Amino acid sequence: MALTGTPTADDFNISNRRYIGGKSLLVKHIFDLVPTSRKRGTFLDVFAGTGVVAEGALGSFDHLILNDLLFSNNTIYQGFFGKGNFSRSKLESFRRMANSTRASKLPTNYFDRHFGGKFFSRSAARMIGFLREQIKDGDFTKREKFILVASLIYSADRIANTVGHYEAYRKKEATFKPFVFRLIKPRRDVSADIFREDSNELVRRVIADVAYVDPPYNSRQYSRFYHVLENLTKWEKPELEGVALKPPLENLSKYCTVNAPEAFEDLIRNLNAKFIIVSYNNTYDSKSTSSQNKITLEEIEIILKSKGRTQIKQLEHKFFNSGKTDFKNHKEYLFITESR
Repeated sequence: MALTGTPTADDFNISNRRYIGGKSLLVKHIFDLVPTSRKRGTFLDVFAGTGVVAEGALGSFDHLILNDLLFSNNTIYQGFFGKGNFSRSKLESFRRMANSTRASKLPTNYFDRHFGGKFFSRSAARMIGFLREQIKDGDFTKREKFILVASLIYSADRIANTVGHYEAYRKKEATFKPFVFRLIKPRRDVSADIFREDSNELVRRVIADVAYVDPPYNSRQYSRFYHVLENLTKWEKPELEGVALKPPLENLSKYCTVNAPEAFEDLIRNLNAKFIIVSYNNTYDSKSTSSQNKITLEEIEIILKSKGRTQIKQLEHKFFNSGKTDFKNHKEYLFITESR
């Protein structure tokens, strides 16, 4: 155990999670494309996902703007980069309490009734639900609550009985892992604005020097893929249905529908940024219909060239997918556009 108030080597970095389309391996490539003369001012990540690209902008840019529709992702950004005070010693005290509490001594709760024996062992699910209640009812600052919920998301995700998303849980040869509560590594004094808004509406109101655009491209709705983490974050305890125990539909992205090309064209046309980087992966011809892109490489290129001078870089990239889909010779494309 570290001294009170001292981060430990076991604390989570923002990249320490499994996430469809995560860009941890591409961060260096992305920022290598930004000219040195552009590395200042405001960096906008309008579909921030895991937040790793925005984190990569720290040190090069004066200000960050992060946006994502998922409640869990927004809470993670608030935990790592948000405003407000937090006491490291109070967070450490919560960690000690969490890891010294025995699940067998706790009453059942919403989380273990629904997810125990499925996405998590029964004891792990009981602990997760118990800790979420402790955070909700505890005497914490707003930032401390964000940090603790984000830490709970990371700790739960680390042991989830899934292939990295929550569309389903492993039903055969389940190897449940024990739950250990670990803290994230929050940053102090980061200049950041954090939103949970429709990206097409947000870009009409913000200005950036460099914008990174990485929308979902296929029909897989992230709010459904990560519904367990969304449920844990919001903690409204909705009625659940189906084998995967999903709540009612919410936060559905138009980028996962046939309207994706029109949505992307609208976003780029209204994006007020001098320099734009767009990620695109080549799953358009995937045999899995849910993995097929709703917008083509050619459509992306045409839309970006209408905005300004555009270059295309092609990278080899190991794609993190949902399980059985085999993306051979997978490539990631990075478009670099200088606005007129």
